[in-house]
Amino acid sequence: MSVKNIMIVGVGGQGTLLTSRILGNLAVRGGYDVKLSEVHGMAQRGGSVVTFVRYGEQVAEPIVEAGQADVLIAFEKLEALRYLHFLREDGVVIVNDWRIDPITVVTGAAEYPEGVLDTLRASRKVVAVEAMKAAKELGAPKAFNVVVLGAAAPYVGFDKEEWLKVIEETVPPKTVEVNQKAFEMGYLLN
Repeated sequence: MSVKNIMIVGVGGQGTLLTSRILGNLAVRGGYDVKLSEVHGMAQRGGSVVTFVRYGEQVAEPIVEAGQADVLIAFEKLEALRYLHFLREDGVVIVNDWRIDPITVVTGAAEYPEGVLDTLRASRKVVAVEAMKAAKELGAPKAFNVVVLGAAAPYVGFDKEEWLKVIEETVPPKTVEVNQKAFEMGYLLN
């Protein structure tokens, strides 16, 4: 197997780091060499957060170069647009159809762009999910990131049962059931 390159982007507090740990643990269970890299940015203040997960038989470095990501998982649609240049031409974007205004929009220094999903779709395959809506239906809005992860799972690989087992082993014990349900909801969105 060649190296699989996954990029996860979002805004601080959206569970980007937990998601990268789930993916990393899954790849380790699969017997792969795994490299993770986390770029926190202004995570504590709602700024951009980026993580890379690379796995394969042998992975030399943790960073995904521009144009090399196989899958871009985005928890906010503007973040997907911001990091689209990292995605391969034949890659896929899994994006939460959710808007979080950056500080420049909040202060009036910039405007949130219109038609973000259309812009993404103009150049790449896009799977857009309303993960927050799904997570709220579960009564667990914080699990929206795992809904997005479920939608991404068919593009990342691994058996569904392996995903569920790794979620059980990675998330806090009191949240296992709701996170597994959130994953299954996202998985069914494909």
